[in-house]
Amino acid sequence: MTQKPLGFEDALWKAADKLRGWMDASDYKHVVLGLIFLKYISDAFEERRAALADELAAEGITGDDALPLLESRDEYTAEGVFWVAESARWTTLRAKAKQPDIGRRIDAAMDAIEAENPSLRGVLPKTYAKASLDPRVLGELVDLISGIGLGTADHREKDVLGRVYEYFLGRFAASEGKSGGEFYTPRSVVKVLVEMVEPYSGRVYDPCCGSGGMFVQADRFVREHGGNRNKISVYGQEMNDNTWRLAKMNLAIRGIEADLGPRWGDTFHGDLHPDLKADFVLANPPFNVSDWGGEQLRDDPRWKYGVPPAGNANFAWLQHMVSKLSPRGVTGVVLANGSLSSQQSGEGEIRRRLIEADLVECIVAMPGQLFYTTAIPVSLWVTVQGLSLAVPCSV
Repeated sequence: MTQKPLGFEDALWKAADKLRGWMDASDYKHVVLGLIFLKYISDAFEERRAALADELAAEGITGDDALPLLESRDEYTAEGVFWVAESARWTTLRAKAKQPDIGRRIDAAMDAIEAENPSLRGVLPKTYAKASLDPRVLGELVDLISGIGLGTADHREKDVLGRVYEYFLGRFAASEGKSGGEFYTPRSVVKVLVEMVEPYSGRVYDPCCGSGGMFVQADRFVREHGGNRNKISVYGQEMNDNTWRLAKMNLAIRGIEADLGPRWGDTFHGDLHPDLKADFVLANPPFNVSDWGGEQLRDDPRWKYGVPPAGNANFAWLQHMVSKLSPRGVTGVVLANGSLSSQQSGEGEIRRRLIEADLVECIVAMPGQLFYTTAIPVSLWVTVQGLSLAVPCSV
Protein backbone atom coordinates (compact mmCIF):
# COMPACT_ATOMS: atom_id res chain seq x y z
CA MET A 1 0.00 0.00 0.00
CA THR A 2 1.43 3.39 -1.04
CA GLN A 3 1.84 5.85 1.81
CA LYS A 4 0.49 9.35 1.31
CA PRO A 5 2.93 12.26 1.64
CA LEU A 6 3.04 13.79 5.09
CA GLY A 7 2.67 17.29 3.67
CA PHE A 8 5.70 18.97 5.19
CA GLU A 9 8.61 17.00 3.73
CA ASP A 10 9.51 19.48 1.00
CA ALA A 11 9.39 22.47 3.34
CA LEU A 12 11.61 20.68 5.81
CA TRP A 13 14.03 19.73 3.06
CA LYS A 14 14.25 23.29 1.72
CA ALA A 15 15.05 24.59 5.18
CA ALA A 16 17.64 21.93 5.82
CA ASP A 17 19.15 22.61 2.42
CA LYS A 18 20.24 26.02 3.69
CA LEU A 19 23.18 24.20 5.22
CA ARG A 20 24.46 23.24 1.79
CA GLY A 21 26.30 26.54 1.50
CA TRP A 22 28.14 25.87 4.73
CA MET A 23 29.24 22.26 4.31
CA ASP A 24 29.25 19.30 1.94
CA ALA A 25 26.08 17.25 1.55
CA SER A 26 27.87 14.25 3.03
CA ASP A 27 28.45 16.30 6.22
CA TYR A 28 25.17 18.15 6.59
CA LYS A 29 23.28 14.89 6.18
CA HIS A 30 24.49 13.94 9.65
CA VAL A 31 23.68 17.36 11.07
CA VAL A 32 20.06 17.23 9.91
CA LEU A 33 19.38 13.59 10.65
CA GLY A 34 20.97 13.94 14.08
CA LEU A 35 18.64 16.82 14.93
CA ILE A 36 15.58 14.90 13.72
CA PHE A 37 16.61 11.96 15.89
CA LEU A 38 17.13 14.21 18.90
CA LYS A 39 13.70 15.81 18.40
CA TYR A 40 12.04 12.41 18.18
CA ILE A 41 13.47 10.92 21.36
CA SER A 42 12.83 14.16 23.24
CA ASP A 43 9.18 14.18 22.13
CA ALA A 44 8.77 10.55 23.17
CA PHE A 45 10.37 11.33 26.53
CA GLU A 46 8.06 14.29 27.18
CA GLU A 47 5.01 12.26 26.25
CA ARG A 48 5.98 9.52 28.70
CA ARG A 49 6.65 12.16 31.36
CA ALA A 50 3.17 13.64 30.91
CA ALA A 51 1.57 10.19 31.12
CA LEU A 52 3.56 9.40 34.25
CA ALA A 53 2.47 12.70 35.85
CA ASP A 54 -1.16 11.76 35.20
CA GLU A 55 -0.63 8.33 36.76
CA LEU A 56 0.93 9.87 39.85
CA ALA A 57 -1.77 12.52 40.14
CA ALA A 58 -4.40 9.78 40.10
CA GLU A 59 -2.63 8.35 43.14
CA GLY A 60 -2.56 11.74 44.85
CA ILE A 61 1.17 12.29 44.22
CA THR A 62 1.83 15.78 42.87
CA GLY A 63 4.27 18.69 43.07
CA ASP A 64 7.61 18.11 44.74
CA ASP A 65 6.53 14.65 45.86
CA ALA A 66 6.15 13.54 42.25
CA LEU A 67 9.44 15.02 41.02
CA PRO A 68 11.76 12.13 42.02
CA LEU A 69 9.61 9.67 40.08
CA LEU A 70 9.21 12.02 37.12
CA GLU A 71 13.01 12.21 36.91
CA SER A 72 13.59 8.50 37.48
CA ARG A 73 15.42 6.96 34.54
CA ASP A 74 13.85 3.54 35.13
CA GLU A 75 10.33 4.91 34.64
CA TYR A 76 11.26 5.65 31.02
CA THR A 77 13.57 2.83 29.99
CA ALA A 78 11.08 0.26 31.33
CA GLU A 79 8.63 1.58 28.72
CA GLY A 80 11.17 1.44 25.90
CA VAL A 81 11.72 5.21 25.99
CA PHE A 82 15.22 6.69 25.88
CA TRP A 83 16.14 8.67 28.97
CA VAL A 84 16.84 12.31 28.13
CA ALA A 85 18.56 14.56 30.67
CA GLU A 86 17.04 18.01 31.16
CA SER A 87 19.91 19.76 29.39
CA ALA A 88 19.36 17.57 26.33
CA ARG A 89 15.60 18.00 26.02
CA TRP A 90 14.34 19.73 22.93
CA THR A 91 12.48 22.43 24.87
CA THR A 92 15.74 23.38 26.58
CA LEU A 93 17.63 23.55 23.29
CA ARG A 94 14.91 25.42 21.45
CA ALA A 95 14.90 28.11 24.13
CA LYS A 96 18.60 28.68 23.33
CA ALA A 97 18.32 28.29 19.54
CA LYS A 98 19.25 31.94 18.90
CA GLN A 99 22.30 31.87 21.15
CA PRO A 100 25.74 31.84 19.48
CA ASP A 101 26.70 28.72 21.44
CA ILE A 102 23.76 26.59 20.22
CA GLY A 103 26.16 24.24 18.43
CA ARG A 104 28.06 23.54 21.64
CA ARG A 105 24.78 22.96 23.50
CA ILE A 106 23.60 20.41 20.94
CA ASP A 107 26.93 18.57 21.06
CA ALA A 108 26.65 18.43 24.86
CA ALA A 109 23.08 17.13 24.52
CA MET A 110 24.26 14.32 22.25
CA ASP A 111 26.99 13.43 24.76
CA ALA A 112 24.45 13.36 27.58
CA ILE A 113 22.08 11.07 25.69
CA GLU A 114 24.86 8.64 24.82
CA ALA A 115 26.04 8.58 28.43
CA GLU A 116 22.58 7.54 29.67
CA ASN A 117 21.65 5.12 26.86
CA PRO A 118 24.28 2.43 26.20
CA SER A 119 22.77 1.34 22.86
CA LEU A 120 23.50 4.82 21.46
CA ARG A 121 27.10 5.22 22.63
CA GLY A 122 29.40 6.24 19.82
CA VAL A 123 26.43 6.68 17.47
CA LEU A 124 25.15 10.26 17.62
CA PRO A 125 26.80 13.09 15.64
CA LYS A 126 28.65 15.70 17.70
CA THR A 127 29.81 18.22 15.10
CA TYR A 128 27.38 21.07 15.72
CA ALA A 129 29.98 23.40 17.24
CA LYS A 130 32.17 23.29 14.12
CA ALA A 131 33.34 26.72 12.98
CA SER A 132 32.02 25.93 9.49
CA LEU A 133 28.43 25.68 10.77
CA ASP A 134 26.80 29.10 11.12
CA PRO A 135 24.93 29.16 14.48
CA ARG A 136 22.25 31.40 12.98
CA VAL A 137 21.41 28.85 10.29
CA LEU A 138 21.57 26.04 12.84
CA GLY A 139 19.17 27.94 15.10
CA GLU A 140 16.74 28.39 12.21
CA LEU A 141 16.80 24.67 11.55
CA VAL A 142 16.10 23.94 15.22
CA ASP A 143 13.07 26.26 15.06
CA LEU A 144 11.76 24.59 11.92
CA ILE A 145 12.08 21.05 13.26
CA SER A 146 10.38 22.24 16.45
CA GLY A 147 7.14 22.60 14.52
CA ILE A 148 6.82 18.87 13.91
CA GLY A 149 5.62 16.56 16.68
CA LEU A 150 7.87 13.68 15.76
CA GLY A 151 7.53 11.69 18.95
CA THR A 152 3.83 11.89 19.79
CA ALA A 153 1.89 8.63 20.05
CA ASP A 154 -0.22 9.42 16.99
CA HIS A 155 2.83 10.22 14.91
CA ARG A 156 4.67 7.14 16.11
CA GLU A 157 1.69 5.03 15.12
CA LYS A 158 1.85 6.54 11.64
CA ASP A 159 5.66 6.19 11.60
CA VAL A 160 6.02 9.93 10.92
CA LEU A 161 9.59 10.15 12.16
CA GLY A 162 10.60 7.03 10.28
CA ARG A 163 9.07 8.38 7.10
CA VAL A 164 10.74 11.77 7.53
CA TYR A 165 14.03 10.01 8.13
CA GLU A 166 13.51 7.78 5.09
CA TYR A 167 12.56 10.79 2.96
CA PHE A 168 15.73 12.61 3.98
CA LEU A 169 17.91 9.57 3.34
CA GLY A 170 16.52 9.38 -0.19
CA ARG A 171 16.94 13.10 -0.85
CA PHE A 172 20.49 13.09 0.50
CA ALA A 173 21.33 10.06 -1.64
CA ALA A 174 19.98 11.86 -4.70
CA SER A 175 21.90 15.04 -3.92
CA GLU A 176 25.15 13.16 -3.33
CA GLY A 177 24.85 11.23 -6.58
CA LYS A 178 27.15 8.25 -6.85
CA SER A 179 28.33 8.30 -3.24
CA GLY A 180 24.72 8.35 -2.05
CA GLY A 181 24.32 4.69 -2.95
CA GLU A 182 26.74 3.79 -0.21
CA PHE A 183 24.04 4.23 2.39
CA TYR A 184 20.72 4.04 0.57
CA THR A 185 18.87 1.54 -1.61
CA PRO A 186 15.71 2.92 -3.26
CA ARG A 187 12.65 1.83 -1.34
CA SER A 188 10.96 0.40 -4.45
CA VAL A 189 13.80 -2.11 -4.90
CA VAL A 190 13.87 -3.06 -1.22
CA LYS A 191 10.11 -3.56 -1.15
CA VAL A 192 10.14 -5.96 -4.11
CA LEU A 193 13.02 -7.95 -2.63
CA VAL A 194 11.38 -8.29 0.79
CA GLU A 195 8.04 -9.33 -0.66
CA MET A 196 9.77 -12.04 -2.67
CA VAL A 197 11.59 -13.45 0.34
CA GLU A 198 8.74 -12.99 2.89
CA PRO A 199 10.67 -12.76 6.19
CA TYR A 200 7.79 -13.51 8.57
CA SER A 201 9.96 -14.84 11.41
CA GLY A 202 13.54 -15.84 12.10
CA ARG A 203 16.99 -14.27 11.79
CA VAL A 204 17.40 -11.56 9.14
CA TYR A 205 20.92 -10.60 8.05
CA ASP A 206 22.41 -7.94 5.80
CA PRO A 207 26.22 -8.02 5.47
CA CYS A 208 26.37 -4.54 3.86
CA CYS A 209 23.40 -2.93 5.57
CA GLY A 210 23.91 0.75 4.69
CA SER A 211 21.40 2.82 6.65
CA GLY A 212 19.26 -0.23 7.44
CA GLY A 213 16.61 -0.03 4.73
CA MET A 214 16.31 -3.81 4.33
CA PHE A 215 15.53 -4.20 8.02
CA VAL A 216 13.00 -1.36 8.02
CA GLN A 217 11.11 -2.89 5.11
CA ALA A 218 11.24 -6.39 6.63
CA ASP A 219 9.74 -5.01 9.84
CA ARG A 220 7.09 -3.16 7.81
CA PHE A 221 6.29 -6.34 5.86
CA VAL A 222 5.71 -8.32 9.06
CA ARG A 223 3.42 -5.65 10.53
CA GLU A 224 1.42 -5.17 7.33
CA HIS A 225 0.77 -8.92 7.13
CA GLY A 226 -0.41 -9.22 10.72
CA GLY A 227 2.77 -10.82 12.00
CA ASN A 228 4.66 -10.31 15.24
CA ARG A 229 7.70 -8.07 14.81
CA ASN A 230 9.28 -9.68 17.87
CA LYS A 231 9.61 -12.92 15.92
CA ILE A 232 12.36 -11.53 13.71
CA SER A 233 15.92 -10.95 14.90
CA VAL A 234 18.08 -8.49 12.99
CA TYR A 235 21.82 -8.80 12.31
CA GLY A 236 23.91 -6.58 10.11
CA GLN A 237 27.32 -5.19 9.30
CA GLU A 238 28.48 -1.98 7.64
CA MET A 239 32.03 -0.93 6.86
CA ASN A 240 31.53 2.85 6.73
CA ASP A 241 31.56 4.38 10.21
CA ASN A 242 29.15 7.24 9.46
CA THR A 243 26.74 4.96 7.63
CA TRP A 244 26.84 2.49 10.55
CA ARG A 245 25.75 5.35 12.81
CA LEU A 246 22.93 6.27 10.43
CA ALA A 247 21.70 2.69 10.54
CA LYS A 248 21.78 2.61 14.34
CA MET A 249 19.68 5.78 14.51
CA ASN A 250 17.34 4.70 11.73
CA LEU A 251 16.53 1.45 13.54
CA ALA A 252 16.37 3.02 17.00
CA ILE A 253 13.68 5.53 16.01
CA ARG A 254 11.53 2.67 14.73
CA GLY A 255 11.99 0.54 17.83
CA ILE A 256 13.83 -2.18 15.88
CA GLU A 257 16.38 -3.99 18.03
CA ALA A 258 19.36 -4.95 15.91
CA ASP A 259 22.82 -6.40 16.35
CA LEU A 260 25.01 -4.40 13.97
CA GLY A 261 28.14 -5.39 15.82
CA PRO A 262 29.99 -3.26 18.37
CA ARG A 263 31.47 -1.17 15.56
CA TRP A 264 31.65 -0.84 11.80
CA GLY A 265 33.82 -3.31 9.92
CA ASP A 266 34.72 -5.02 6.63
CA THR A 267 32.53 -8.10 6.18
CA PHE A 268 35.06 -9.96 4.03
CA HIS A 269 38.06 -9.39 6.29
CA GLY A 270 36.43 -9.01 9.71
CA ASP A 271 33.07 -10.78 9.90
CA LEU A 272 31.35 -9.55 13.08
CA HIS A 273 28.86 -12.44 13.04
CA PRO A 274 31.11 -15.44 12.33
CA ASP A 275 28.76 -18.05 13.80
CA LEU A 276 25.49 -16.65 12.49
CA LYS A 277 23.16 -18.86 10.46
CA ALA A 278 20.39 -16.67 9.09
CA ASP A 279 16.93 -17.63 7.90
CA PHE A 280 16.84 -14.64 5.56
CA VAL A 281 19.67 -12.68 3.97
CA LEU A 282 18.65 -9.41 2.31
CA ALA A 283 21.30 -7.23 0.71
CA ASN A 284 22.29 -4.75 -1.95
CA PRO A 285 26.09 -5.07 -2.05
CA PRO A 286 28.12 -2.47 -3.92
CA PHE A 287 28.31 -3.42 -7.59
CA ASN A 288 31.48 -4.74 -9.24
CA VAL A 289 33.87 -3.73 -6.44
CA SER A 290 37.44 -4.27 -7.60
CA ASP A 291 39.40 -3.36 -4.47
CA TRP A 292 37.88 -5.72 -1.92
CA GLY A 293 41.16 -7.45 -1.00
CA GLY A 294 40.25 -10.75 -2.63
CA GLU A 295 43.88 -11.72 -3.25
CA GLN A 296 44.27 -12.09 0.54
CA LEU A 297 41.33 -14.51 0.78
CA ARG A 298 42.10 -17.09 -1.89
CA ASP A 299 41.74 -20.02 0.53
CA ASP A 300 38.69 -18.73 2.40
CA PRO A 301 36.22 -21.53 3.25
CA ARG A 302 33.31 -19.36 2.11
CA TRP A 303 34.25 -19.95 -1.52
CA LYS A 304 32.55 -23.34 -1.70
CA TYR A 305 31.51 -22.85 -5.32
CA GLY A 306 34.73 -21.34 -6.63
CA VAL A 307 37.25 -18.65 -5.78
CA PRO A 308 35.83 -15.25 -6.81
CA PRO A 309 38.07 -13.02 -8.91
CA ALA A 310 40.19 -10.52 -7.01
CA GLY A 311 39.00 -7.83 -9.42
CA ASN A 312 35.25 -8.20 -8.79
CA ALA A 313 33.45 -8.92 -5.50
CA ASN A 314 30.01 -9.82 -6.92
CA PHE A 315 30.31 -13.58 -6.43
CA ALA A 316 32.25 -13.11 -3.21
CA TRP A 317 29.21 -11.30 -1.79
CA LEU A 318 26.84 -13.97 -3.06
CA GLN A 319 28.89 -16.84 -1.66
CA HIS A 320 29.37 -15.07 1.66
CA MET A 321 25.58 -14.77 1.96
CA VAL A 322 25.01 -18.41 1.00
CA SER A 323 27.54 -19.45 3.65
CA LYS A 324 25.41 -17.65 6.25
CA LEU A 325 22.18 -19.51 5.50
CA SER A 326 20.43 -21.79 7.96
CA PRO A 327 19.37 -25.24 6.63
CA ARG A 328 16.27 -23.70 5.02
CA GLY A 329 17.52 -20.17 4.64
CA VAL A 330 16.71 -17.81 1.77
CA THR A 331 18.72 -14.95 0.30
CA GLY A 332 17.43 -12.01 -1.69
CA VAL A 333 20.26 -9.98 -3.19
CA VAL A 334 20.65 -7.20 -5.76
CA LEU A 335 23.41 -7.80 -8.31
CA ALA A 336 24.56 -5.99 -11.42
CA ASN A 337 23.35 -7.67 -14.60
CA GLY A 338 26.93 -8.52 -15.53
CA SER A 339 26.70 -11.32 -12.98
CA LEU A 340 24.22 -13.09 -15.26
CA SER A 341 26.65 -13.66 -18.10
CA SER A 342 30.23 -12.87 -17.06
CA GLN A 343 32.76 -15.59 -17.86
CA GLN A 344 35.83 -13.70 -16.63
CA SER A 345 38.16 -15.13 -14.00
CA GLY A 346 35.98 -18.13 -13.25
CA GLU A 347 32.71 -16.29 -12.62
CA GLY A 348 30.88 -18.45 -15.16
CA GLU A 349 32.04 -21.59 -13.36
CA ILE A 350 30.90 -20.26 -9.98
CA ARG A 351 27.51 -19.41 -11.46
CA ARG A 352 27.21 -22.89 -12.98
CA ARG A 353 28.03 -24.59 -9.68
CA LEU A 354 25.51 -22.49 -7.78
CA ILE A 355 22.81 -23.48 -10.27
CA GLU A 356 23.80 -27.16 -10.27
CA ALA A 357 23.64 -27.13 -6.47
CA ASP A 358 19.97 -26.09 -6.88
CA LEU A 359 20.58 -22.90 -4.89
CA VAL A 360 19.29 -20.36 -7.40
CA GLU A 361 15.51 -20.29 -7.07
CA CYS A 362 14.94 -17.44 -9.50
CA ILE A 363 16.37 -14.25 -10.94
CA VAL A 364 14.21 -11.20 -11.60
CA ALA A 365 15.42 -8.64 -14.14
CA MET A 366 14.84 -5.04 -13.09
CA PRO A 367 14.91 -1.95 -15.33
CA GLY A 368 17.67 0.63 -15.40
CA GLN A 369 17.57 4.09 -13.82
CA LEU A 370 16.59 2.77 -10.38
CA PHE A 371 19.76 3.70 -8.49
CA TYR A 372 21.55 6.93 -7.71
CA THR A 373 24.89 5.17 -8.11
CA THR A 374 24.41 3.90 -11.65
CA ALA A 375 21.95 3.81 -14.52
CA ILE A 376 22.66 0.17 -15.34
CA PRO A 377 19.88 -2.41 -14.94
CA VAL A 378 20.14 -4.89 -12.09
CA SER A 379 18.79 -8.31 -11.17
CA LEU A 380 17.32 -9.67 -7.96
CA TRP A 381 18.71 -13.10 -7.13
CA VAL A 382 16.84 -15.42 -4.78
CA THR A 383 18.78 -18.41 -3.52
CA VAL A 384 17.36 -21.12 -1.30
CA GLN A 385 19.16 -23.55 0.98
CA GLY A 386 17.39 -26.90 1.25
CA LEU A 387 13.72 -26.91 0.27
CA SER A 388 12.43 -24.62 -2.47
CA LEU A 389 10.01 -21.80 -1.80
CA ALA A 390 6.39 -22.91 -1.59
CA VAL A 391 5.44 -20.34 -4.26
CA PRO A 392 8.61 -19.58 -6.21
CA CYS A 393 9.26 -15.89 -6.67
CA SER A 394 5.69 -14.63 -6.48
CA VAL A 395 5.80 -10.84 -6.55
